[in-house]
Amino acid sequence: MSIGLVFVSHSARIAEGLVDLARQMAPDVSLEAAGGTDDGGIGTSFDRITAAIAAADTGDGAVLLCDLGSAILTAETALEFLDAEQRSRILLVDAPLVEGGVAAAVAAQTGEDLAAVAAAARTASGAAAGAAPTPVPGEPDAGAAGYSRVVTIINRDGLHARPAADFVKLASTFPVRVTVNGKDAKSLLAIMALGLVRGRDAEISTQDPNGVEAVDALADLVASGFGEE
Repeated sequence: MSIGLVFVSHSARIAEGLVDLARQMAPDVSLEAAGGTDDGGIGTSFDRITAAIAAADTGDGAVLLCDLGSAILTAETALEFLDAEQRSRILLVDAPLVEGGVAAAVAAQTGEDLAAVAAAARTASGAAAGAAPTPVPGEPDAGAAGYSRVVTIINRDGLHARPAADFVKLASTFPVRVTVNGKDAKSLLAIMALGLVRGRDAEISTQDPNGVEAVDALADLVASGFGEE
């Protein structure tokens, strides 16, 4: 089982499109669209949201993301009607619907728990606003001694959503901290924000003496073209 996701939008097409997008990166996650009104119009539906929550929550919980203010109000109402036990494992997260939804989906795919999936969604708030990443206390500078490899992006479309998600999922299997051009290798939004197009170099680094295997695995994945070349 894994954490499920519910995408609440005023538009059924937006919600369904986001499910299609997220499923490319999180094929094993329960992704549910709750868009539009009961008659297919623009708006939100208490019944659709309630049904989506029931489908997304397979026992480990679910995260809800919404597009506009009234969608949040409808989602909050739906949550109030859940029994206390289920309500305790459903989180309504304040984050951009698309960016937060994609980040949360990748976190859920890697097996993160409810709090971590919600936190992944919230990282999109800073990315959407263009905020600088929060430094990690005690993190060495990129130029400090450690182990690194430089690989060139060979994918025709660069490090776009699908390969970036594959990269993050692999990085998340290692307990060590690894960076790509100074950014956290386990953050999908940080990796995509690098704008690594074809021909650009990616420096994959770690300051952890136990991180050599992680760097080599990630560098080899990039050098392989993620199966696209």
